[in-house]
Amino acid sequence: MKRLFSILVIATIMAVGSFSANASSMVNTAVPSVVVKFVQDDQEASADANAEESLGFHQELKKRFIEGGAGFMGIVLLCLILGLAIAIERIIFLNLSTTNSKKLAQNVEDALNNGGVEAAKEICRNTAGPVASIYYQGLDRMDEGIDAAEKAVVAYGGVQMGQLEKNVSWVSLFIALAPMLGFMGTVIGMIQAFDKIEAAGDMQPSLVAGGIKVALLTTVFGLIVAIILQIFYNYIIAKVDSIVNDMEDASITLIDILVAHKHSK
Repeated sequence: MKRLFSILVIATIMAVGSFSANASSMVNTAVPSVVVKFVQDDQEASADANAEESLGFHQELKKRFIEGGAGFMGIVLLCLILGLAIAIERIIFLNLSTTNSKKLAQNVEDALNNGGVEAAKEICRNTAGPVASIYYQGLDRMDEGIDAAEKAVVAYGGVQMGQLEKNVSWVSLFIALAPMLGFMGTVIGMIQAFDKIEAAGDMQPSLVAGGIKVALLTTVFGLIVAIILQIFYNYIIAKVDSIVNDMEDASITLIDILVAHKHSK
């Protein structure tokens, strides 16, 4: 529930930020248009040229977004916002789950030799991350034997892996959904363009140019959203693989520590 709430908060912040940025850009572009009306005829061309040259990436993106239509473009934008919200939440969670496993193993071994199992378990309780949780489960089953501790480590490692990969499938869904929606908008736009040709009974470039441009813009924005989310998705997968490998190495180290401690008694 807390993760769902954090995703919704991130999505809301991104949506409000995008809305405020669009509003400020509309105000900034409206003022020069009023001033240009009072400029002489020989200065209007240069003023328009300067305005076009000063258009930033955000303003150009907003212009193309409006030209693409609010229907499909809004859905594609929603895919981007939700996908980024989930990706950011996963990245924060994975970074918080990263643990210095070598230092933790040394601390657990020292506590086990000096203070016993309870001291080692206290070290794990005070350390965040899946590796510390796995260590705790192994230490908790130590009295039942090495085999029981190893089974607990393996079983709980699978649970922690599921926690690391939680909600990642939604990001991959938005990666696939965004370009598909763009292609659908393209097909619908082309159908509307051919409907205009059929109604007019004549093939005029000006008659269908607008519809074709709108159709292609939906595809472009769908591909842009997919590319952005794909970068975040690959980073998340690489981070998960790194933590899982660390968990496996740490599990082997823990079993070795438990075996050495049992033989030292």
